[in-house]
Amino acid sequence: MNRLALLGGTFDPIHCGHLDIACAAREALGLDRVWLVPSHMPPHRHAPQASAAHRFAMAALAAEGDPGILVSDIEMLDASPSYTSSTLAKLADKGLAGSAVFFITGADAFREIETWKDFPAILHACHFVVVSRPGVPVASLRDDLPSLSARMVDLPAPIPSEPAILLVEAVTADVSSTQVRQKVREGGTIEGMVPATVAAYIRKQALYQSEQAPAQQDHTHA
Repeated sequence: MNRLALLGGTFDPIHCGHLDIACAAREALGLDRVWLVPSHMPPHRHAPQASAAHRFAMAALAAEGDPGILVSDIEMLDASPSYTSSTLAKLADKGLAGSAVFFITGADAFREIETWKDFPAILHACHFVVVSRPGVPVASLRDDLPSLSARMVDLPAPIPSEPAILLVEAVTADVSSTQVRQKVREGGTIEGMVPATVAAYIRKQALYQSEQAPAQQDHTHA
């Protein structure tokens, strides 16, 4: 069975933590590739600081050099808010079974899953692959989300035939898009926070030079 793994997010900008999450999930699942899915219009009260075109370009640059990471424009083609449930519905319309789709997210974002659009039905639409983030080990999710604990599976383990919550404990970079934007505004270096190609793009396009109202979340698709 072909498996499709997605890491969606605002990516304002994409950073090394996002890439660490993608690689950890890919390794834990034994997949050939993971698709980055930049949102066109995140379902947040505040718009991202960088345009959809800039955010897509930065994701594409971040994926360069790693054949296991690709970029999808599935949400770029839709002017409506980029809800995870809508994206998963598009995949289902293309004939992809939920058991073959793996939606990757950080543990910090998944803690808010009960606030996502179409919860709890969304949990039946695909496997959720949750990767630990600094200060948020995946083991803590059983206490944070006790009603979902029975659906959680610690990887490595056999992948259930029905959509489940797959937990991946891994080391991921302690960085957020908010921190990157702040560093740029302050004139500091973002070396090591984002790929070098992304840092160069941010400088060339003069992104994040002034303070604006940022998106409320860095990598959720509520």
